[in-house]
Amino acid sequence: MADSSERPFCIGDLPAHLILEILSSGQLCASDLACFETTCRMFSGVHALEPIQFLSIVEFAACRHCEDNSIFSSLPPDARSKLLRRCGDNWKKVLRFLQSVEQSFSSVKTSAGEMQIATGKYHTLLVHDMSVYFCGSSLSGLLDHDRETKPFAAFSRIDFPSPSRVAHISASHNHAAFVLQSGEVFTCGDNSSFCCGHGEVSRIVFRPTAVETMKGIPCKQVATGINFTVFLTLQGQVYTCGSNEHGQLGHGDTSDRPVPTVIELFEEQGHHIVQIAAGASYTLAVTDDGTVHSFGSAPTFALAMKNNTINLYHAVSSHLRAGISIYFEFLLEMNMQWHSIQVYTWGRGYCGALGHGDEINKTSPELLTSMKCNMAVQVFARKRKTFVVTDEGLVFAFGWMCFGSLGLSDRGSSDKVMEPRLLSGLSSHRVSQISTGAYHTVAVTNRGRVFGFGDNEKTQIGPAQALSNYLEPTEMALPLHNNTVEDSPPLGS
Repeated sequence: MADSSERPFCIGDLPAHLILEILSSGQLCASDLACFETTCRMFSGVHALEPIQFLSIVEFAACRHCEDNSIFSSLPPDARSKLLRRCGDNWKKVLRFLQSVEQSFSSVKTSAGEMQIATGKYHTLLVHDMSVYFCGSSLSGLLDHDRETKPFAAFSRIDFPSPSRVAHISASHNHAAFVLQSGEVFTCGDNSSFCCGHGEVSRIVFRPTAVETMKGIPCKQVATGINFTVFLTLQGQVYTCGSNEHGQLGHGDTSDRPVPTVIELFEEQGHHIVQIAAGASYTLAVTDDGTVHSFGSAPTFALAMKNNTINLYHAVSSHLRAGISIYFEFLLEMNMQWHSIQVYTWGRGYCGALGHGDEINKTSPELLTSMKCNMAVQVFARKRKTFVVTDEGLVFAFGWMCFGSLGLSDRGSSDKVMEPRLLSGLSSHRVSQISTGAYHTVAVTNRGRVFGFGDNEKTQIGPAQALSNYLEPTEMALPLHNNTVEDSPPLGS
């Protein structure tokens, strides 16, 4: 029998080098390390183990986490130094930035579990602990498991043929794609353009269905454009299917592809792709050396070329990209190789969607100077409106205010916001991810709370109210894991 007089084990009894190993391993995030440092003198103190430049063992551990991060390790030495200086020589802030970037285009780790959101024209998709839910319109068969066309005012679970854990989602106007934890890909929606990748089955696919061509080829990301889909494999290959009228599938022609087909030119040139994005009729692919390749048609200069239509590839930059978001008329990117984490925009400037204080079209990337003092971790652009999320969880919005989809209640005399404005309705929360559809927007916080604003005609935000639009961010009820839907209790700020 154990001696009751023995005192509880204390981590402080361990040698410093073991404490460092514990802090440097596992799934600790920047906020965990900061909490250790502020609540325990042992973690904030200076140990003989740390090199002289570290003020605490936690700072040393944060540095080691950064060195193991794939984004940070791919940066050249001078870019790493600039990033550290930009973060005030604080390794915990560098780590927070890197982890925020990683989560901005995949699952977000929140106190309520892992989450991801995606918005279509009249619907919202939510991944919560690897189960998928939706609300809004089910027109075109999208997410319509009962083959009805009624809107769903509360999150309803999407059933897969077998128990599945969904790791990544993408939504477009009339179809959706899902990547499972195993790497298998499912799609559903209107397949008349072959965008679902199920062969020449030009009908509506009512339930998520495995893409047979991709079986045995594990994927990590999908991107859904208008009537086409892009698949990124774990090996860095890119497959595309669907409509190819503008060469957006990247095969050097304009022939449609009823099933996913590998882009051979990437293979021939030895390119390893690390991220993809799909617009209305064009595609971007980022290589591991930071080069962005574009193909398709962009009549509004979004491909950053004077010749707006291409059927092969065009390297638009040689700088490393932390993240990229495209849709319809314009494009944005984050550049990590400058003195700060800067946002560039180009394309059509209608309604101030580029954020430069005017409506002038930009044929090449132009620095968004008003955001220079902020460290951007995500940009999302769609339908003449743009959102930028910072590493502090703040959201800035600009562009078209119609239907309240910018979340700014003080419209004034114009429905155009020409420069980035802080979204005050979310400033008391730390936003981890944002997605905007044609006319509505949804955001997820680090506490796992979900907020929506904009058009709610098809109940894509929640139950219908007296007015069909939510002009300010409104909390959406989360689904429960027993497949029922209730209002979630507040989870804190």
